[in-house]
Amino acid sequence: MYRLYVVKLGLLSLVMLWGCQSVEKKDAGLFFLKGNVQLNQKNYEQALRYYEEALNKDPGFADAYLNKGLALLKLERPQEALDALSEAIDKDDELYPAYLARAEVAARLGQWDYAAADLEEISQLYADSSDFYLIRGNVRVGKNDPGASLADFDRALALDPSNVEALVNRGAVYYGQKNFGPAERDFQKALSIQPNQVQALNNMGLITSRQQQWEQAIAYFDRALNINPVDPLTLNNKGYALLNMGKYEDAKQLIDRSLLNMPENGYALRNLGLYHTQKNHLSQATATFDKALELAQAVDFLHGYAGDAYLAAGNKSRACQIWQEGVVLRDSIAQDRAAQYCR
Repeated sequence: MYRLYVVKLGLLSLVMLWGCQSVEKKDAGLFFLKGNVQLNQKNYEQALRYYEEALNKDPGFADAYLNKGLALLKLERPQEALDALSEAIDKDDELYPAYLARAEVAARLGQWDYAAADLEEISQLYADSSDFYLIRGNVRVGKNDPGASLADFDRALALDPSNVEALVNRGAVYYGQKNFGPAERDFQKALSIQPNQVQALNNMGLITSRQQQWEQAIAYFDRALNINPVDPLTLNNKGYALLNMGKYEDAKQLIDRSLLNMPENGYALRNLGLYHTQKNHLSQATATFDKALELAQAVDFLHGYAGDAYLAAGNKSRACQIWQEGVVLRDSIAQDRAAQYCR
């Protein structure tokens, strides 16, 4: 479910002091300002070209590296963004917005300690920044510290109650803790502010799926897919809802598309295994569940469904082994099956 790194970053806009600057630096400043216009207009490729022109004129232009990094982040090129932001800090180690941006990029890349170090560097300067606490909350989620992450998201929202990303991310933490009431409130609040927020739509689909309100869940997933038709998480989640409605072939098409975009998605493999079980393709079902289990991801009901497939295939001992593993992981289906079949 987690789509946590949807951080908004402020765009730097400088007033250039022309004074006695060289012609090269004046030209660099003009390209930089043109880049800022394009960045604000969401023309990220054009912005990137202007920033590169600015840096050709003035290779020491730290602010151009910063905004180049922001443009690269918007273009989903996080490693290049990280490199550009590091260059900005190398050129000016007091360019503090670059530390905040680099922490966000490092979090996207799963470099939690790197991100935490940058945030620590600017913690006092950004004590009143909602985005600072949003990013630090994301990092703490990545470091498996949900209690601290919730405190950060709370602080982000105290500073800016309209911070949609903090609402979505706090709701995702609540959801992971199976605290579904607060999760739903956060997702609904996010949608009241930003009705087309894809992650909130997807997550409300998950909430209504848990309530077995399948038609309503599909309506949420369809709204999300109208915005991003190739999102693998939403494709898979809609597929699971369709499985539960008995629309097996429609479900499989979506699950296959999800796996094409994200091959190591434990939830999609679980759902594909469930499809094969329901179609009585038991050898395919057990092989698919084995792939999902090998990923060792936290996937709801995986052990329960996998054990069901092995039991249907006539391998009760393997089914019980999987269910017993699921008992340890608090898989409710596995708990019920183990009590019924594995005494």
